[in-house]
Amino acid sequence: MLGEPLVVCGCQPMTGWFRDGQCRTNAADLGRHSVCCVVSDAFLRYSQAQGNDLSTPAPAYGFPGLKPGDHWCVCAPRWLEAYQDGMAPPVRLEATEDSALEVISLAILQANAA
Repeated sequence: MLGEPLVVCGCQPMTGWFRDGQCRTNAADLGRHSVCCVVSDAFLRYSQAQGNDLSTPAPAYGFPGLKPGDHWCVCAPRWLEAYQDGMAPPVRLEATEDSALEVISLAILQANAA
């Protein structure tokens, strides 16, 4: 974002559409996992209420479950929805792919930067 190379969002647990720690996407990623966030308890509860439980481990998928403070690639439309509902977690701009700007304005992302 902002013309700089994308940095790693998080590897503990491994995140990203490609599960390489980066919030990079491609045409197959219909969710657009492009926003690097520092997840909060409020966002985890919000996401669960929306039908996406990110806090419960899913060992079959190698997913340990998220806890507050973890860094995670969130779908741009879901982050925007959480923002509109007052529940968006802070964003790490340097680890957010610029494709997020197709869904979320730069001003909103900057205002919510970690």
